[in-house]
Amino acid sequence: MGSQTIRVMIVDDHAMVRAGIKILLEQFEGIQVIGEAANGCQAIELVKQLDPDVILMDLHMPAMDGIEATKRILAIQPDQHIIVLTGMLDDERLFQAIHAGAQGCAEKTVQPEELIQSIRDVSAGKPSLSPGIAWRVLRGLAASDKNGQPKDRLSERETQILRLMTQGKLDEEIAEELVLTEVTIRTHISRILSKLGLENRVQAALYGLRTGLVSIAETSNLTNARWK
Repeated sequence: MGSQTIRVMIVDDHAMVRAGIKILLEQFEGIQVIGEAANGCQAIELVKQLDPDVILMDLHMPAMDGIEATKRILAIQPDQHIIVLTGMLDDERLFQAIHAGAQGCAEKTVQPEELIQSIRDVSAGKPSLSPGIAWRVLRGLAASDKNGQPKDRLSERETQILRLMTQGKLDEEIAEELVLTEVTIRTHISRILSKLGLENRVQAALYGLRTGLVSIAETSNLTNARWK
Protein backbone atom coordinates (compact mmCIF):
# COMPACT_ATOMS: atom_id res chain seq x y z
CA MET A 1 0.00 0.00 0.00
CA GLY A 2 3.02 2.27 0.34
CA SER A 3 2.17 5.52 2.12
CA GLN A 4 -1.55 5.26 1.29
CA THR A 5 -3.81 5.29 4.35
CA ILE A 6 -5.86 2.13 4.88
CA ARG A 7 -9.45 3.05 5.72
CA VAL A 8 -10.97 0.62 8.24
CA MET A 9 -14.53 0.03 9.37
CA ILE A 10 -15.25 -1.77 12.67
CA VAL A 11 -18.36 -3.94 13.06
CA ASP A 12 -19.08 -5.14 16.60
CA ASP A 13 -22.16 -5.03 18.82
CA HIS A 14 -20.20 -3.80 21.87
CA ALA A 15 -19.51 -0.06 21.88
CA MET A 16 -16.58 -0.42 24.29
CA VAL A 17 -14.96 -3.03 22.06
CA ARG A 18 -15.31 -0.77 19.02
CA ALA A 19 -13.83 2.14 20.96
CA GLY A 20 -10.90 0.05 22.16
CA ILE A 21 -10.12 -1.30 18.69
CA LYS A 22 -10.32 2.20 17.23
CA ILE A 23 -7.86 3.58 19.79
CA LEU A 24 -5.52 0.66 19.15
CA LEU A 25 -5.60 0.94 15.36
CA GLU A 26 -5.06 4.66 15.22
CA GLN A 27 -1.82 4.34 17.16
CA PHE A 28 -0.33 2.89 13.97
CA GLU A 29 0.71 5.02 11.03
CA GLY A 30 -1.29 4.55 7.86
CA ILE A 31 -4.47 3.23 9.54
CA GLN A 32 -7.65 5.32 9.78
CA VAL A 33 -10.96 4.17 11.29
CA ILE A 34 -13.68 5.76 9.15
CA GLY A 35 -16.80 4.14 10.57
CA GLU A 36 -18.42 1.81 13.11
CA ALA A 37 -21.48 -0.44 13.02
CA ALA A 38 -23.20 -2.38 15.81
CA ASN A 39 -24.56 -5.22 13.64
CA GLY A 40 -24.58 -6.61 10.14
CA CYS A 41 -27.56 -4.58 8.96
CA GLN A 42 -25.86 -1.32 9.92
CA ALA A 43 -22.62 -2.55 8.35
CA ILE A 44 -24.25 -3.11 4.96
CA GLU A 45 -25.66 0.42 4.87
CA LEU A 46 -22.40 1.95 6.09
CA VAL A 47 -20.30 0.10 3.52
CA LYS A 48 -22.40 1.63 0.74
CA GLN A 49 -21.69 5.10 2.12
CA LEU A 50 -18.04 4.81 3.15
CA ASP A 51 -16.50 2.15 0.88
CA PRO A 52 -13.77 1.16 3.40
CA ASP A 53 -10.58 -0.64 2.39
CA VAL A 54 -10.90 -3.23 5.18
CA ILE A 55 -13.76 -4.28 7.45
CA LEU A 56 -13.12 -5.86 10.86
CA MET A 57 -16.20 -8.02 11.34
CA ASP A 58 -17.41 -9.60 14.58
CA LEU A 59 -19.33 -12.86 14.14
CA HIS A 60 -21.82 -12.91 17.00
CA MET A 61 -24.16 -9.90 16.72
CA PRO A 62 -27.91 -9.25 16.99
CA ALA A 63 -30.13 -8.43 13.98
CA MET A 64 -27.61 -9.92 11.53
CA ASP A 65 -24.45 -11.85 12.36
CA GLY A 66 -21.05 -11.40 10.77
CA ILE A 67 -21.27 -14.35 8.41
CA GLU A 68 -24.51 -13.22 6.80
CA ALA A 69 -23.24 -9.64 6.69
CA THR A 70 -20.05 -10.80 4.98
CA LYS A 71 -22.06 -12.64 2.32
CA ARG A 72 -24.33 -9.67 1.64
CA ILE A 73 -21.55 -7.11 1.57
CA LEU A 74 -19.53 -9.17 -0.90
CA ALA A 75 -22.63 -9.64 -3.05
CA ILE A 76 -22.81 -5.85 -3.31
CA GLN A 77 -19.06 -5.15 -3.41
CA PRO A 78 -17.13 -8.28 -4.46
CA ASP A 79 -13.76 -6.58 -4.02
CA GLN A 80 -14.40 -5.62 -0.40
CA HIS A 81 -11.77 -6.89 2.07
CA ILE A 82 -13.12 -8.43 5.28
CA ILE A 83 -11.31 -9.77 8.34
CA VAL A 84 -13.32 -11.70 10.90
CA LEU A 85 -12.27 -10.50 14.36
CA THR A 86 -14.03 -12.38 17.12
CA GLY A 87 -13.60 -13.58 20.67
CA MET A 88 -15.27 -16.94 20.00
CA LEU A 89 -14.00 -18.73 16.90
CA ASP A 90 -15.29 -22.32 16.84
CA ASP A 91 -14.33 -24.51 13.88
CA GLU A 92 -17.76 -24.51 12.26
CA ARG A 93 -18.15 -20.73 12.34
CA LEU A 94 -14.55 -20.30 11.21
CA PHE A 95 -15.14 -22.42 8.12
CA GLN A 96 -18.42 -20.61 7.45
CA ALA A 97 -16.62 -17.26 7.60
CA ILE A 98 -14.01 -18.33 5.05
CA HIS A 99 -16.71 -19.86 2.85
CA ALA A 100 -18.65 -16.59 3.05
CA GLY A 101 -15.64 -14.79 1.62
CA ALA A 102 -13.65 -13.42 4.56
CA GLN A 103 -10.00 -12.95 3.60
CA GLY A 104 -8.74 -13.17 7.14
CA CYS A 105 -9.71 -14.45 10.58
CA ALA A 106 -8.29 -13.45 13.94
CA GLU A 107 -9.26 -13.78 17.57
CA LYS A 108 -9.58 -10.67 19.72
CA THR A 109 -6.65 -11.89 21.81
CA VAL A 110 -4.32 -11.34 18.83
CA GLN A 111 -1.32 -9.06 19.39
CA PRO A 112 -1.84 -5.51 18.04
CA GLU A 113 1.09 -5.77 15.63
CA GLU A 114 -0.31 -9.00 14.22
CA LEU A 115 -3.71 -7.41 13.66
CA ILE A 116 -2.13 -4.44 11.90
CA GLN A 117 -0.14 -6.78 9.67
CA SER A 118 -3.33 -8.68 8.86
CA ILE A 119 -5.06 -5.44 7.90
CA ARG A 120 -2.16 -4.44 5.67
CA ASP A 121 -1.98 -7.88 4.06
CA VAL A 122 -5.70 -8.13 3.37
CA SER A 123 -5.78 -4.58 2.05
CA ALA A 124 -3.06 -5.60 -0.42
CA GLY A 125 -5.05 -8.66 -1.48
CA LYS A 126 -3.20 -11.29 0.56
CA PRO A 127 -5.02 -13.87 2.69
CA SER A 128 -4.40 -13.53 6.42
CA LEU A 129 -4.71 -16.55 8.67
CA SER A 130 -2.62 -17.58 11.64
CA PRO A 131 -1.03 -21.07 11.40
CA GLY A 132 -3.47 -22.51 13.94
CA ILE A 133 -6.50 -21.05 12.18
CA ALA A 134 -5.20 -22.21 8.80
CA TRP A 135 -5.02 -25.80 10.02
CA ARG A 136 -8.53 -25.59 11.41
CA VAL A 137 -9.84 -24.34 8.06
CA LEU A 138 -7.92 -27.07 6.25
CA ARG A 139 -9.74 -29.67 8.33
CA GLY A 140 -13.05 -28.06 7.39
CA LEU A 141 -12.17 -28.06 3.70
CA ALA A 142 -11.09 -31.69 3.89
CA ALA A 143 -14.36 -32.68 5.52
CA SER A 144 -16.60 -30.79 3.08
CA ASP A 145 -14.78 -31.17 -0.24
CA LYS A 146 -16.02 -33.94 -2.50
CA ASN A 147 -13.78 -33.16 -5.47
CA GLY A 148 -10.60 -34.91 -6.53
CA GLN A 149 -7.10 -33.53 -6.58
CA PRO A 150 -6.72 -30.20 -8.43
CA LYS A 151 -4.06 -31.63 -10.71
CA ASP A 152 -6.72 -33.97 -12.13
CA ARG A 153 -8.55 -31.12 -13.83
CA LEU A 154 -6.34 -28.03 -13.82
CA SER A 155 -4.02 -27.31 -16.70
CA GLU A 156 -0.29 -27.25 -16.06
CA ARG A 157 -0.33 -23.44 -16.11
CA GLU A 158 -3.30 -23.27 -13.73
CA THR A 159 -1.61 -25.68 -11.32
CA GLN A 160 1.52 -23.52 -11.46
CA ILE A 161 -0.49 -20.39 -10.66
CA LEU A 162 -2.38 -22.12 -7.84
CA ARG A 163 0.95 -23.13 -6.36
CA LEU A 164 2.20 -19.53 -6.43
CA MET A 165 -1.09 -18.29 -4.94
CA THR A 166 -0.70 -20.80 -2.12
CA GLN A 167 2.76 -19.40 -1.46
CA GLY A 168 1.07 -16.05 -0.79
CA LYS A 169 2.06 -14.22 -3.97
CA LEU A 170 -0.01 -11.40 -5.43
CA ASP A 171 -1.18 -11.21 -9.05
CA GLU A 172 1.61 -8.80 -9.98
CA GLU A 173 4.25 -11.06 -8.42
CA ILE A 174 2.89 -14.13 -10.19
CA ALA A 175 2.75 -12.22 -13.48
CA GLU A 176 6.37 -11.12 -13.09
CA GLU A 177 7.58 -14.62 -12.25
CA LEU A 178 5.72 -16.27 -15.14
CA VAL A 179 6.30 -13.38 -17.59
CA LEU A 180 2.58 -12.90 -18.15
CA THR A 181 0.25 -9.91 -17.83
CA GLU A 182 -1.76 -9.36 -14.65
CA VAL A 183 -4.95 -9.57 -16.73
CA THR A 184 -3.91 -13.05 -17.89
CA ILE A 185 -3.16 -14.10 -14.30
CA ARG A 186 -6.56 -12.87 -13.10
CA THR A 187 -8.25 -14.79 -15.92
CA HIS A 188 -6.43 -17.97 -14.91
CA ILE A 189 -7.35 -17.45 -11.25
CA SER A 190 -11.01 -17.03 -12.18
CA ARG A 191 -10.88 -20.32 -14.10
CA ILE A 192 -9.11 -22.06 -11.20
CA LEU A 193 -11.82 -20.99 -8.75
CA SER A 194 -14.55 -22.07 -11.16
CA LYS A 195 -13.00 -25.48 -11.82
CA LEU A 196 -12.43 -26.21 -8.14
CA GLY A 197 -15.79 -24.86 -7.02
CA LEU A 198 -14.14 -22.33 -4.72
CA GLU A 199 -15.26 -18.80 -3.94
CA ASN A 200 -12.07 -16.83 -3.43
CA ARG A 201 -8.28 -16.97 -3.41
CA VAL A 202 -8.19 -17.65 0.34
CA GLN A 203 -9.99 -20.92 -0.25
CA ALA A 204 -7.77 -21.60 -3.26
CA ALA A 205 -4.61 -21.12 -1.19
CA LEU A 206 -5.90 -23.41 1.55
CA TYR A 207 -6.91 -25.95 -1.08
CA GLY A 208 -3.38 -25.84 -2.45
CA LEU A 209 -2.04 -26.67 1.01
CA ARG A 210 -4.54 -29.43 1.69
CA THR A 211 -3.93 -31.19 -1.62
CA GLY A 212 -0.16 -31.06 -1.25
CA LEU A 213 0.72 -28.64 -4.06
CA VAL A 214 2.62 -26.64 -1.44
CA SER A 215 3.75 -27.71 2.01
CA ILE A 216 3.32 -25.39 4.98
CA ALA A 217 7.13 -25.27 5.23
CA GLU A 218 7.17 -23.58 1.81
CA THR A 219 4.69 -20.87 2.71
CA SER A 220 6.25 -17.66 3.94
CA ASN A 221 2.84 -16.64 5.24
CA LEU A 222 2.82 -19.21 8.02
CA THR A 223 6.31 -18.38 9.23
CA ASN A 224 6.69 -14.63 8.88
CA ALA A 225 3.13 -13.26 8.68
CA ARG A 226 3.20 -12.64 4.92
CA TRP A 227 0.05 -14.73 4.24
CA LYS A 228 -0.61 -15.32 7.88
